Parts: sequence; structure tokens; C-alpha cells
Amino acid sequence: MTLRHPEWLALLPILLLAGWMVPRLGVWKPLRVILLILITLALAEPQWRRLQDGIDLWVLLDSSVSAEEPMAKGLPEWEKLLEKHRGPNDRVFYLNYATEVMRRGAEGAELYARNRHSTQTGMAITQALTMAQKEGKDRPARVLAFTDGYATEPLTGIAEKMVRQGVELDYRLVRDPEPTDYRVASLGMPSRSQLGEPFMIEVEVKGTRDGKVPITILRDGKELRSAELEVRLGSGRLRFTDRLITTGVAHYEALIQPEKDAHLGNNRHEAMIEIAGGPRVLLLSSYVDDPVAPTLQRQGFTVETVTDTRNLRPGQLAGVKCVILNNVPTFELPSDFLRALDFYVREQGGSLLMAGGKKSFAAGGYFESAIDPLLPVSMEMKQEHRKLMVAMAIVMDRSGSMGMTVGNGFTKMQLADEGAGNAIRFLGAQDLLAVFAVDSSAHEMVPLQQVGPNREKMESAVRRIESTGGGIYVYEGLKAAWDQLKTAPAGQRHIILFSDAADSEEPGDYKRLIDDILKGNGTVSVIALGQRSDVDAALLEDIAKRGKGRLFFTDKAEELPSIFSQETVAVARSAFISDPVKTQGAGGWFEISGQTMEWLGEADGYNLSYLRDWASQGLITKDEYSAPLVSYGQRGIGRTAAVSFPLGGEHSAKVRAWPKYGDFLQTLVRWLMGEQLPPGVGLKHHLAGRQLTIDLMHDAEWEPKLQAKPPRILMAHGSAAKDSHELAWERLSPGHYQASVTLTEGEMVRGAVQLGGSAVSFGPTLLGSSTEWAFDESRTEDLRRTSLASGGRELLDLSQAWRSPQITRFADMQSMLLLAALVLMLVEALVTRTGWRMPEWAFSGWAKQKVPKASVASAKHQERLKVRTVEVKAVPEEAKTAPEAAPLSPEERRSRYDKAKKYSR
Repeated sequence: MTLRHPEWLALLPILLLAGWMVPRLGVWKPLRVILLILITLALAEPQWRRLQDGIDLWVLLDSSVSAEEPMAKGLPEWEKLLEKHRGPNDRVFYLNYATEVMRRGAEGAELYARNRHSTQTGMAITQALTMAQKEGKDRPARVLAFTDGYATEPLTGIAEKMVRQGVELDYRLVRDPEPTDYRVASLGMPSRSQLGEPFMIEVEVKGTRDGKVPITILRDGKELRSAELEVRLGSGRLRFTDRLITTGVAHYEALIQPEKDAHLGNNRHEAMIEIAGGPRVLLLSSYVDDPVAPTLQRQGFTVETVTDTRNLRPGQLAGVKCVILNNVPTFELPSDFLRALDFYVREQGGSLLMAGGKKSFAAGGYFESAIDPLLPVSMEMKQEHRKLMVAMAIVMDRSGSMGMTVGNGFTKMQLADEGAGNAIRFLGAQDLLAVFAVDSSAHEMVPLQQVGPNREKMESAVRRIESTGGGIYVYEGLKAAWDQLKTAPAGQRHIILFSDAADSEEPGDYKRLIDDILKGNGTVSVIALGQRSDVDAALLEDIAKRGKGRLFFTDKAEELPSIFSQETVAVARSAFISDPVKTQGAGGWFEISGQTMEWLGEADGYNLSYLRDWASQGLITKDEYSAPLVSYGQRGIGRTAAVSFPLGGEHSAKVRAWPKYGDFLQTLVRWLMGEQLPPGVGLKHHLAGRQLTIDLMHDAEWEPKLQAKPPRILMAHGSAAKDSHELAWERLSPGHYQASVTLTEGEMVRGAVQLGGSAVSFGPTLLGSSTEWAFDESRTEDLRRTSLASGGRELLDLSQAWRSPQITRFADMQSMLLLAALVLMLVEALVTRTGWRMPEWAFSGWAKQKVPKASVASAKHQERLKVRTVEVKAVPEEAKTAPEAAPLSPEERRSRYDKAKKYSR
């Protein structure tokens, strides 16, 4: 037993001393002494030390594709063994994990298959620790991982977390015996080549047995070559040459298809090569015959026009100096490509131009998109400029799959709730909104009401929506939403359907329902969580197409809040002014060109936006808004511009007839592309194994500049280039700098070397095999070290899984002592009030009763007794009779009573 506050024990002798000095307090009465002891001990807060009874076992089940078969074979037996040895107070929890973590028993487990191409063991352990702390407070816990040991991420910091929380990690390796397996070990080629120059390609295939393996080589998705490769002594090589006559990046793939193969996931390898050429313009357009392309080509620019924008890849930015978005909505662009534009502009010195149209700016969903911070204009319409009220309904999928946890620790449902909250935030005070949560039926979470007075209440309601299981009945959700919207007093009615692209059930007669919505001046947009290849993607795409709305696909739940914001602003706070508007020069054009521009006097229409603080404007409208029509600015070492009127298609007749149309475009694009890098500097990079080396060479003229401001080299990882960092240079000799970095398999990297205000870009480079099938033994060793550091071990005997760690728990005794003190206080009060005393108990068997004996008096004493007897006999008879006392008066009796009472005290 321990005392949390032993200093209170000093109070006991003080109280006892006070009782001894003041006896009338009665402190030394037995009951009161015991009461003081109990109260003093209660103040000292004694705690009883004991070991915790029962343990929580968190079982992690590797559900990645590489561990699928051995897990399926052994899992039923392992579960029986764990259940057999479980104690009466023990609890077990199962978590399936791969790319995401999901607790067993949650609805929607069948949707887990599309997220099983990586093994995030570290994330699964972290999630288990969080759940153990939440659900097993003051209970000991252990983590048991069934895995093949080939995690796709390092377990950095996991051991420290487990030690800090007092949880041990056990593991059991789940693997098949050595099978017949072939894999593409490497696909080698130079990372860069000149236009038309031949280059060598080498493919290496390894196998556990010798034999012939069919192999196919693809270039940009099309078959380039097929052959049979002979594997001898565990290895085989294929070599051939290729050359390209177009600039940009080419994507190569090597595929094998052996007859017997244990693991199909390692039968593919990728690589990229950049074909160098002159700078070019990448024009992304929604027009079949975009007038911008021939106009720029006549001015001497190399223009690459892309109209099928859904298949764009970040690698296509290589060699591009300017990207033009001409009326292309954001949902028609891959999210990785959009996110890659930020690094391309800020660090690689690229440029971006957005042109106006009904599918551009906020109307195209670019508000709060990945490139919103790059643009020189803000796109959400100010509240005072809104003239049309909107009635909106949000239909939200809350099926079982929405309860899955994603990489940032939140569930899909929580991220969707955050998105709905953003939608409420961007609606105007006069707008109307209703929210429905749908599983097998539609549940009204927010009835149709005005946003202004109810905004906080609405946000609170939508952020409490939770996943409850089941599927999502699309028709029920759409019908419930339209039943409320069709009578709304608003000029625009809009439905946002959020649904899982792999689990959108019961569409019903949605075609007829959407026809009714269109007749009632309504539209439908769809936010689909998943990919276009998912089973129900075609249904959701048809709903958006028939509903005359927008369609967003994302397989990253973290993007949901921004997508909801984009869609809400596109509906409620964006405007394309379709009426002709007069224009006026703003004077900022001289920052671009030293010559004045003869501006067009009137534009056919424009996207309403507002100039940012860091940007400049060359042309504005002469209407009530004075909105920017031509604006531009610097972002990082790159440049961006916004032309708010259309450059082609509808509402562009007056612009295309403008005599200075060509001069305007070529002047703006040349400014965006920036100045060319002065001669005397060169950059090359090459890949050897997993090591990427970058060499910067320069002549003597560059020496003073680089001494004053050393070059910077920045690397961006991943197709979206969201993770970037700076490398350190090593100066090998005068005029020669070098830097190197180790790449992760399957991850694309791009980079830039910044020299003052200019940049030399390189990449993309891809070390192209899947880490899920790499079978890296260092990951297994990482798991062993983490387990050992936490106090765990490799578990061969599952009966030992319930071994409880020696965790000491303290039971608080204060409440028991206070209760005993209260009872004793009541007993003591009862004794004091009644004067009750403990009875004396005597039993005949305890002792024999003693009879007193007469004592013999001494002779001297006997003589004294005789004398006294004679004296008594000599008294006359009349003297023996005492006179009777006179009766006392009442006053005398009262006086005697008071004196007796006083002495008794």
C-alpha cells in the first residue's frame, strides 16, 4: 500500500495532543480516536497495489495482396487457438489492414479489396494503440500482428510509442513455402535522351526455376515488342534499342506471363525516359478546334494540344514551359496532374495560364483546388454581388464502407461530414439547404431551411453523421432530396450526391426521376469516392451527365472537404457574365511589355473574379464590379496569369475578331515562359540501381554568381509532387557540383536546380516496381527490432498470446475509508445521545466464584472495639432518639438542589 499524500498523517498527533490538553473535548474516547485515524488516512489517499486482471489483445491481420493466400489458409485455426486459451476477463479485437485499417465486423468489409496493394503495418499498430487507449482504459493490452513481414513503410517511431504506452508487440510471420516464382527484377534505360537518338533498353527477369518466360514491352500503353525470355541459373536478360521522334516523356512497361507463378504482383516493371527538345506549350482545351493553338504556332511556339484531359500524367510536364487551361473543368483533370502543377510553377519555373469560359475558374470547380493559390484572382463571389438564391440538398452515403479509417487517422465519414460543413459555410444567408444521410433508406438530418439563422446548428448536425452499415440506396436519397427541393422558392435548385463508386445500390427508376428534376429547374452533381473503373462508376457518371451537373472521382478521402467546397462555390458563388461588357486598360501591362496594347473595346462575357494582393492587372471591366479581365503575377520562381474572357468557343466572337488577338497571346505567353537560362551551365542526371545522381557543370563566368548565391536543388516525390525537399550539394571540383538521393521503388521523382531567378528542371524518373511485391527482408528485420524493443517476440505458440504484462495497478481506498468514517460517526453520535455503554459479559465457565473469609482482628484492635461498645451502651435512652428535623421550605430545598448540582459538575 502507498500513500499519495502522507503529509496528512502529521495531523493525527496534533489532534490527539489537543484532546489531551482539553479533556472536555472527549477526543480520547475510543470511537473518536478511531474516527480521527480513519479521516486522517482518507486525507492521505492510500492506494492498494495489485496486478490487473484480464488483458486486451489487439490482433492485426495483414490483408494485403501479397499475404492473401497464406492468411486465408491459417487464419481459422489461429482464431480457434486464441479463443481456446482466452481467459474469462480477456478481450480480443481484430483489425484488418493493408493501405487502410478497418475493424472487423464493420459493414462494407467487401469493399476493402481495392485498397490492398500496400502493407501499412506502422499505421495499423498506431491505430491499434489509439483504440486500446480509448476502449481499454486502465487495462493492460498487447498487439499481435499476423503478417508476411514485408511492410511497405518503415516502422519509424513505433517502438517508442509502444514503450510509452506500455504495450508489447508480438508477431507471427505468415508465408508460403518456397514456390515457383518469376519476377521482373529491373527495366533499365537512360533517364534522358535527345530527339531521334537511339537508346538501349535492358530487362532482367529472375526466377526460382529455369525455363522460358513470355515477355511483353509496352510504350505509353501500346505494345512495342513481345518475345520469350529464357531464364538460366535464376536470371535472364532481354536487350534492344528504341528511339523517339517527339519530345516529352515516354512511359515503358515490361510484363511477363509465366505458366506457373506464385506471385503475379511482381510480374511488371515501369520506367520513364525524357526526350529533350525545345520549350513547348501544353494546351489543355475543351474545344475541338481551339483557335489558341494555330495562333501561337504562327508566332513560332511549339504547341501540344490535349483534348482528352482525363488521361494526363504529371510526366507530361517535362520540357513544358507554359500550361494553358482553356475552359477545362477541374473534374476533367486527374488530381495527380493538378497537384503536380504547384511544384512545376513554384520550383521548376514553369508557368500557368487560365482562360475564361463557363467551365473555367469557380464555375469549373477550381475554388480551393490544388491550383487555386497559384492563380492571380480569387474566385468566390462576394456576398454583396449575389443576385440569385440557391436551394441545395446534399445526399450523403453513410454505408458501412464509410467507417473505414484512411491515412490521416480520420474515417471516410468524418471527412465527408467536414465537406458538408464546408458547403454550409460557403452558402449565402438567404440560401436554402437540406441534408440527407442514406443507407437502405433516406434519413433527414437537416430539413430544408434558410442557412442564415441556422448555420451553426446545421454544421453541428452534419458533423455528427456517422456510418451505420448497409449499402446506399441511390434512388431513395435522390427522391427524398427532390421532394423537398421541388417546392422551394429559389431560382436554382441543385442536388449533390456523395456515394461510393463501388457500392451504389438500388438505382431504381433514376432516369425518370432526373427528368423530373430537370423539368423543375434542378440539376444533380455527383461526388464519387473511388475510381472510374469501379463497379458502380458508370451509374454515377450517368446520373451526373443526365443531371447536367459535375462529376468528381477521387480515391483519396482526404480530398473530400475541398471537393465539397469546389462544388458549392461552383453552384452558389460563381458567375459567368454572359452579357457584353466594356473594357478599360489598367496600366499594369507595362510590367509585361514596354509597348502599349490596343485593347478590345468590348468582351462577349467573362468570369467574375477578384484581384489578389500580390497580382497586377492589365485590363478591367467598366461595369459595377470593375473586375480584372487580364491579371498576372509571380509564384515562386514561376509565373501565372488569368484571362477572364473566353479565348475560344461560345462568347468569344468579339475577342477572336480583335486585331491584336495574336499579339496579345504571344506577348503574354512569352512573359510567362520567362527568360532563357544564360549559356555556360548544364545539368545531367543518371540512375544506377536505386541511386539517382545529379551533376551540375558550369563555366568560369558562373563562378562569381554561384559564390554569391549557391545553387539550390529541390526534389519532389510522388506523382502529385506533394512531398518536396532540398538536397545538399557536394563540390567535386571547380565548375562541378554533384548531389545524390536513394529512390523508393515505384515512386516517381522530379526535381529542379534553381540558379538565381531561373531553374533547370529534370525528370520525371521512376524506379518502377511495386514495393508490395519487393519482398524486402530489411522490413522483416525492422519488425523484429520493433517487437524486441517493445518487450514482445515472435510468437510460435499462440497460447502465449494472452501473457499479461506485469503492469501494476493502484486501487484507491479513500472512498472506503470515508464510508467507514461516516458509519463510525453515526455510531458515535448515537452512543453520545443515548448514554449507552458496552454491556459486561460473564460466563460461569470462565472462573469460580470466590467466597470471602472472615479475617481475625488483632488484640489491640479487639480491645478498641470493646471500649467503643461500652460507650455506646452508656448513652441514655432518650439521647438515642434524635429530634425530628423541621420541614424545609421550598426556597431551602431549591438552594440545596442548586448546590448539589453545582458540585456534581
